[in-house]
Amino acid sequence: MNQIFKIDGMTCNNCKASVEKYLNDLPQITHVSIDLAKGFADITTEKHLSAGVLQNALPEKFKVSEQGEGNNVASTNAHAMSLEKSRLQQLKPLLLILFYITLAGVLLHYKEWSWREFMLDFMGLFYIVFSFFKMLDLKGFPESFKMYDPLAKRLPFYGWVYPFIETALGLMFLMRYEVGLALVVTLVVLGITTIGVTKTLMDKKSIRCACLGTALKLPMTEATFIENTIMIAMAALMLFDVL
Repeated sequence: MNQIFKIDGMTCNNCKASVEKYLNDLPQITHVSIDLAKGFADITTEKHLSAGVLQNALPEKFKVSEQGEGNNVASTNAHAMSLEKSRLQQLKPLLLILFYITLAGVLLHYKEWSWREFMLDFMGLFYIVFSFFKMLDLKGFPESFKMYDPLAKRLPFYGWVYPFIETALGLMFLMRYEVGLALVVTLVVLGITTIGVTKTLMDKKSIRCACLGTALKLPMTEATFIENTIMIAMAALMLFDVL
């Protein structure tokens, strides 16, 4: 018998491995398959199991709810697909935020248009908004961030200060303070992160993107690479103009 459970609280591959270990220890379970990006656990059991049985087997940080069951793998997968959000739906928060940041930048300068001023405000608003979401969970963010950022993997402290670096950069761009320095730091910081994002996408790993912290459970997709690339391109153009 196959059952599908939704398990909230899995933010990285370590969480996935931990959940698989705890569930496989249950004698009634013969197989566990977890989709980390979507938070689903497809479980093969000898008899029907309630969500409570799984919940008792897992640490408190994981929350279990039953999504459905089927008599075979095909029906289980069909049920899972009906429950899955499309990639566009998953990325909706990110796309909306980028849209409003862009709109705000345009409205600030539509009377006296200047690409330079628009890009500075876009970058400033980008950093302020994204750092805000990271600040919502300062304890959880470093764990998610180090899953793909090369520097955060080697220096855990970097993950803790990263939201504050973004806030500082946002203020520097909006206040037009030491813009040249802010551009250089942007190229370095986002360059490192983009290397990690690129490697994750190439390895086809299913992890959550920490770009909006842990409050919004976004999957790591090409959109993360694109948003970083846009910021890097803007920083490079602005730096060339400053020099």
